[in-house]
Amino acid sequence: MAEKKQRALFEEANTNQREVASPVVTPDRRRHRIAMWQFAVAGLVVLMIVVGGLTRLTDSGLSITEWNLVTGILPPLSPDGWAAEFAKYQKIPEFTEMNYDMGMTEFKRIYWWEWGHRFLGRIIGLAYLIPLVVFLMRKAVPAGWTGRLVVPGVLILLQGVVGWWMVSSGLTERVDVAPYRLAVHLGLAFVILGLLVWNGLRLARPEHETLVARRQRFHGLVTAIDGIGVLTFIQILAGALVAGHDAGRGYTDWPLMNGAILPPEATEMTPFWKNFFENPALVQFDHRMIGYLLFAGIVWLWFRSRRSGHARLKRWHDWVLVAATGQMLWGILTVLNGAPLVYAIVHQIGAVILVVLLVRARYEAAYPSEQKIARA
Repeated sequence: MAEKKQRALFEEANTNQREVASPVVTPDRRRHRIAMWQFAVAGLVVLMIVVGGLTRLTDSGLSITEWNLVTGILPPLSPDGWAAEFAKYQKIPEFTEMNYDMGMTEFKRIYWWEWGHRFLGRIIGLAYLIPLVVFLMRKAVPAGWTGRLVVPGVLILLQGVVGWWMVSSGLTERVDVAPYRLAVHLGLAFVILGLLVWNGLRLARPEHETLVARRQRFHGLVTAIDGIGVLTFIQILAGALVAGHDAGRGYTDWPLMNGAILPPEATEMTPFWKNFFENPALVQFDHRMIGYLLFAGIVWLWFRSRRSGHARLKRWHDWVLVAATGQMLWGILTVLNGAPLVYAIVHQIGAVILVVLLVRARYEAAYPSEQKIARA
């Protein structure tokens, strides 16, 4: 009898040890996992923006003339398959009017760019939707966050539709995609990126720390960053119009444009408003002017951040100013060199860096980090 009691005590002790040893997933750990997922997808979106830019710069976007969500996953796997794809491409204006002397080797080169762009889009969709469903099924999503996590997923799905809407504009009457639709496609990509980074930043921090930090919010600075963010978004759309019209290669002097502040051909179209969207001269002029205004606004924002007395907040605004300065100088170099591929894609990467830093600076203003008091 004594032996049975002793054995029971040992078994109970072992059971308790096993229970203690089992991992416990706390709410803060769940938040951290979701934050890492948001950051990971944001990284894929950055890659997508770069690949999309290269697809545009290499004139590869119209090489696939159909949108097959499932069967389009696989590229041509045989000579007959390649011949069929090339035959489809040979029917669109880009081939008949511009690339009529293109051979199979050149076609494969542009095809792989567009196929890679679409394949990466599918990867991003799966990388977002599958974890989202898993988190929801496990009830791991923090209270109040379901809608905030669903919105980027919906926008990612919408982006696929917008991408095809953009491509379809160049399959019948045009030799390239419509610049308006290109601007929508690029703008939506940056909106998705900004939301993912913002969600990741908020979820990476324990909820109780976030609530405490929110009481220290720099309201005026948050509003100022929002204004700069809107202007940055407008500049990104203007840059997309420049890319859509190849306007960056038409005026390769600076600070003037073909020797004038505003070239006379910049206002030739009628009605007048069309010049702002369809005239390459005015499109590039607008991109330059908005860039100057944006840089001035970021300098003003930097001076305003000096009043905060918050070291980390000021440091993030330092980085915003550095990125804006580099972006402006690189933009000038891009124009002076006629917007070659490498210069143009680096300029687009600079826009990504600036947007991410603005989001990070806004987070620091909205939820300031705790400052340690230095010892005397």
